[in-house]
Amino acid sequence: MNKLTDILDEAMGDAFERAGYDRTLGHVMVSDRPDLGEYQCNGALAAAKTYHKAPFLIAEDVVAALTDCAERPFTAEVVKPGFLNLRVAPAFLADYLKEMAADPDLAIQKVEKPKKIVLDYGGPNVAKPLHVGHLRSAVIGECLKRLCRAVGDEVLADVHLGDWGLQMGLIITEMRRRHPEFPYFSEGAAEYPEEAPFTISDLEEIYPFASAKSKEDDSYREEALEATHELQEGRPGYRALWKTILDLSVADLKRNYARLNVSFDLWKSESDAQPYIPAMIEDLKTRGIAHYDQGALVVDVEEPTDRRKVPPCIVLKSDGASLYSTTDIATIVERMKLFHPDEIIYVVDKRQSMHFVQVFRTVRKAGIVGEDTQLVHVGFGTMNGKDGKPFKTREGGVMRLSSLLDEIEEKMKEKIKENRNVRTEDADRTAEQVALAAVKYGDLSNQASKDYVFDVDKFTSFEGNTGPYILYTIVRIKSILEKAEKEGMQPADDSLILPPDDKVTKALMLDLTDFGAMIREAYEELAPHRICSYIYQLSNDFNRFYHETKILAEPDDAKRASYIALLDVTKRVLERSIRILGFEAPDHM
Repeated sequence: MNKLTDILDEAMGDAFERAGYDRTLGHVMVSDRPDLGEYQCNGALAAAKTYHKAPFLIAEDVVAALTDCAERPFTAEVVKPGFLNLRVAPAFLADYLKEMAADPDLAIQKVEKPKKIVLDYGGPNVAKPLHVGHLRSAVIGECLKRLCRAVGDEVLADVHLGDWGLQMGLIITEMRRRHPEFPYFSEGAAEYPEEAPFTISDLEEIYPFASAKSKEDDSYREEALEATHELQEGRPGYRALWKTILDLSVADLKRNYARLNVSFDLWKSESDAQPYIPAMIEDLKTRGIAHYDQGALVVDVEEPTDRRKVPPCIVLKSDGASLYSTTDIATIVERMKLFHPDEIIYVVDKRQSMHFVQVFRTVRKAGIVGEDTQLVHVGFGTMNGKDGKPFKTREGGVMRLSSLLDEIEEKMKEKIKENRNVRTEDADRTAEQVALAAVKYGDLSNQASKDYVFDVDKFTSFEGNTGPYILYTIVRIKSILEKAEKEGMQPADDSLILPPDDKVTKALMLDLTDFGAMIREAYEELAPHRICSYIYQLSNDFNRFYHETKILAEPDDAKRASYIALLDVTKRVLERSIRILGFEAPDHM
């Protein structure tokens, strides 16, 4: 199904062509003066220089050509110096909505050439709990996965665990000091425990302890570095302990991500890329792509057009140790070999932008990735508290993600229990759904690259641009449709949608017709905030329609049936939108 703007473009292009002008001048856009028109075309202004004619006269020619067309989707008015203001014809609008409602995809256009995309988001370290710093990557990444799939792309979502650096050496070192009796530390051990002799809580306490100690005790740090080296060299006991830690951590991470309604197709980790590193390093050296500089192996990636200095990409440190760049390059080698993606998207803090510039240029210079594969870094800003600083607990520490969700769920539960429409036994589940909407919408409604203030009071409000407000709108529509069914009124039938006869109904219908175009724009820009802006506008216009229209009390059967059908389409569009955003609506609130 074509987007409404494409149909308007085509009709306006035809009019320009019939009037004797280039049809590409007929591009239509949403009006920046809605009081004058719903859409506008500025082609006459652009044509003036080419055709040596006043834009006002060109615009009048185009309107005359439109008048000659029996079937046109809009009326047009000329405003000096040559703007064309358009209003969609009510009958055309109703017909378009009927077709849209009959389309299972609600006018979401599939891409002509679907891509295979590897989407890298999440990025937690094993043996550490998820904290609020992991929220944005998980929430934005999950939305982009759903958005790309909605338009037809094949997406492989990869959590990309951190499981191979010094953190593992620190855990091994502290575990060995606390539990020297564990078979992992016995040189002659033939078997290792099938079940972990420690818990995830033990690991979550050990790592910060060991990390802090390594910063105060040089000998402890050296011991951890040696343990890291032995793990990476394949010491059997350390590898068995590492595998136990990884399994325990992944199980815990899956539970926590499930609570966020976030899932991954691949649970790959840094260690999966290690087998590719030796050959990759040798290839970079043999072909002269990498060279030694003060003992470190580097790749020069600066380009003449750079406006700021781009340092070389360090592939190996002077002591031969790998870095994040080493692992990330090897991971791309692995992904190209296993999946042959058309695009790799990284959803990572924008402060890592230089790192990705270096890595992307290195893999292109080395021919690891060809020109036909896109490499994209979707950099996001920080989630801050009301003080403008990174979000912390009341005590000043980094807040666990589970604690944040608990706090918001409790807040929502109190509000929901005050509403008698929700049964007591359903209150907990409803609170979970609304809390998730508050968290995700609060994040996604902001442009990803910008920092934002995470305001719990604001995000949990049922008024304003919030997730709970969007859910409340959906629940309101559900309630009306349920009442219509119970009272035996004409069920929603897409073919019953009538042309609008007032401004509020037309505004709602125009919003709905923008859905497909909005999804395509959000996809092309990888911009979830566009979806949020759209459904907030749609919710506002629906609620205005609700307050100013007698829906079920409408005495005219045909008009009432049309209203019910319109509500059904509105509900479907809102529900499809929030599914892409990554949350669902309850039946009652």
